[in-house]
Amino acid sequence: MSEAKPFLDVTVGVLINAAGEVLLAQRPQDKSWPDWWEFPGGKIESGESAYEALRRELKEELGINITQATAWVRYDYEYPKTRVRLAFFLVTAWEGEPKGIEGQQGLRWVTPEQAAHLDNLLPASVLPIRWLNLSPLYAITPEFSENSTAEDLAAYLDQAIAKGAGLFQFRQAKWPKGPACSKLKALFSSFLAQSHERNVKVLINSRHPKAWWSLADGVQLRADDAVQLEQRPLPEDKLLAISTHHLADALYAQLLKADFIVLGHVLDSASHPAEAPLGWANFEAIAKETACPVYAIGGLGPEDLPTARQHNAHGIAAVTAFK
Repeated sequence: MSEAKPFLDVTVGVLINAAGEVLLAQRPQDKSWPDWWEFPGGKIESGESAYEALRRELKEELGINITQATAWVRYDYEYPKTRVRLAFFLVTAWEGEPKGIEGQQGLRWVTPEQAAHLDNLLPASVLPIRWLNLSPLYAITPEFSENSTAEDLAAYLDQAIAKGAGLFQFRQAKWPKGPACSKLKALFSSFLAQSHERNVKVLINSRHPKAWWSLADGVQLRADDAVQLEQRPLPEDKLLAISTHHLADALYAQLLKADFIVLGHVLDSASHPAEAPLGWANFEAIAKETACPVYAIGGLGPEDLPTARQHNAHGIAAVTAFK
């Protein structure tokens, strides 16, 4: 029975270098899963915080002193013989050169794309690798018009990408239904093709026809649409994102196995003038309970990414900031 399995609290460091590569360590021969690749880290001892354990573990395992790390995602994973709760941190600065000083078979710097193709990647590391491929800056399209051209779409994409956006959501809230829908479909198809030419992915908002969903790289479900579902509506090779506004939304997103959520609005926003913002404290409290990456939205731009990450965010989602 799974209830009889030992339960461990574990801290994990995702070291990211200037080239955007992450550090993986190969497990020693005298431990379970020998030779498998994993992120460095270890058990949180009694009386330690996850961050304190991270500093200790990376000193013991790699001989480094971390100087900059932010909490990222915490989630549970069940192995055949143990259950673990993994507290992941993004580590972006440290003192010293990482070395395997606890019997690791090897260390390797790899891109998240390369790591995703490793045959012997420790199972609990598979989801975090998938998450690391998500750009921290998520651009939501402004309103286009029936007169928008391919050149207009290209200009928007290039400007947003120049500002750091690496993931897009196609969302057109003001288009009427009926005959205009065919024009919107053509606009969406053009936007999708141009995005793929630039090697960026596009999710489509669930306000648009379900027949279009399979054409995109994934779907962004509105909160009201998400609660109508009982299971994940997409295959695993598509991205599922869910818009959320409070803890209940975020927890329901986990039941649907969302790849990430968008949570807000965090600050005062022109799009929600009559609604009080969450604020960073409430955002962080919800993000800590969410077992997947969380994007902050509402009155934010790329310049707010460091602040967002200090409050457990994976990244920033925005409309106006990328126009």
